[in-house]
Amino acid sequence: MKVQQHIVDKFRAFNRYYTRLLGLLDDHLLDSPFSLVEARILYEIHHRGPVSASQIIAEIGIDKGYLSNVLKQFAKSGLISRHVSREDARVSLISLTAKGEKCYRELNAASHKQVETLIRALSREEQLQLVAHMQGIQQLLSAHTHALD
Repeated sequence: MKVQQHIVDKFRAFNRYYTRLLGLLDDHLLDSPFSLVEARILYEIHHRGPVSASQIIAEIGIDKGYLSNVLKQFAKSGLISRHVSREDARVSLISLTAKGEKCYRELNAASHKQVETLIRALSREEQLQLVAHMQGIQQLLSAHTHALD
C-alpha cells in the first residue's frame, strides 16, 4: 500500500521533535562522555552480559567494524572485560567491569531523571495516556516490521 506524503512528513516531523527533545543527536548523551550508540552498547552489555559482539550486532543492528572500534575504546578505558565462552572457544564474551557498571548506573540515573523531568508536569492520567500511546506505536510498528529483520 502506498503511503501518502503528508503521513510520511508527519512521521518524520515527530522523529525530529523526539530526537531534539531527548538530545539524541548531541555528541554526548545526557552530559556524559558517551554518544547514544555507545550508551546503547553499555546498556546491552549490562542487560545481556556476558554477551558476544554478534549478539549486540543482532540486537541493535550496528555495523561490525563500528562496534569493534567502540569495544576497543571501552576496553582501553577499562569499562569492559572479555573472556572466552565455555560453550564455544571461538566466541569472546563481553562483560562490564566495576568501572563500566558505574558508568552504566550514572547514565541510567541521568536518563531516568530526564524522563521524570519531561513528564513531571503531566497528570497521572496523562502520563498513563502517553505510555499507552508509546506502547501502541511500538505494537503497530513491530507487528509490521518483523519482515525487515
